[in-house]
Amino acid sequence: MTSDLLILLILVVVVLAGSALCSGVEAALLTVNPIRVHELAARPRPVAGARRLAQLRQRLGRTLSVLVIANNGFNIFGSLMLGGYAAWLFKRMDSSNVALPLFSVSLTVLVILLGEILPKAIGSRLALPVALASAPVLHWLGVMMRPLVLLLERLLPAITEESEISTDEEEIRLLARLGSQKGQIEADEAAMIAKVFQLNDLTARDLMIPRVAAPTLDGATRLDELRDALIDNEAQWWVVLGDAVDKVLGVANRDSLLSALVQNRGQLTPLDLSEPAEFVPEMIRADRLLTAFRRDNAGVRVVVDEFGGFVGVIGPDAVLAVLAGWWRKGGGSGSP
Repeated sequence: MTSDLLILLILVVVVLAGSALCSGVEAALLTVNPIRVHELAARPRPVAGARRLAQLRQRLGRTLSVLVIANNGFNIFGSLMLGGYAAWLFKRMDSSNVALPLFSVSLTVLVILLGEILPKAIGSRLALPVALASAPVLHWLGVMMRPLVLLLERLLPAITEESEISTDEEEIRLLARLGSQKGQIEADEAAMIAKVFQLNDLTARDLMIPRVAAPTLDGATRLDELRDALIDNEAQWWVVLGDAVDKVLGVANRDSLLSALVQNRGQLTPLDLSEPAEFVPEMIRADRLLTAFRRDNAGVRVVVDEFGGFVGVIGPDAVLAVLAGWWRKGGGSGSP
């Protein structure tokens, strides 16, 4: 009789342990950060189980189907088996009227607490290590259950859909804000992340120095005659113009012009010291403009309208001012 009670106890432990493992792993799979999993799997030396976990999460419906089948196998089949065995055992002990209802209630409470609630709480709390550790086992369990899972996919096509990692600007802004509130990232870092997305909403027209305020020089005038203008205006880059206001001949660096004056080469003109101008449309987005500045290492861009007319000038500092938080709408940009 003692051995029969021991067998019943062992069966109860097996059912509870199986249910708990399935519930905990299911909670971990649903809670684990997919971006973190992708990062671990994409490393040159990926963390153990990361690539397998990424594959399982890609077909999350199939993976959950395997877990649900296993979990219900323990909960339903295991409970029926335990109930039948307990009924036979307690009948032999002539105590089925009292012991069997007590056993059923106790088993139900244990399954709820130890087989569902507690393991799911632990799985959610330790989502990444639990998911990584269980990935190889889940893979082989899926292989063994493949015929049954394929049948279910035929009956329920929704579980065959693949899960893709995706996000948008609002989600990234929210994550940055939450990270700042939780102390995971600095507040200024979160603010800069938000400003990066602002670049996509701004154009060169919003940030440029307009033509009426842009530093310009007559390309045919001697540097001796431009000495006062170069000294009074600290603009680093000047637009060199021809005989018409829209005729841009190039751009000249203030340091080069002042150096020529110091070297007594005042007879030269800005055109002699100018560099070819880089033109950009006024509606080009600020993020593309920043990429162009970084790629070409150019100091300034001449902004033109749809007709090719000169409308302003912009430097990389104007775009960086947005990221630094110095730019205000309607406030213009810094000098080029």
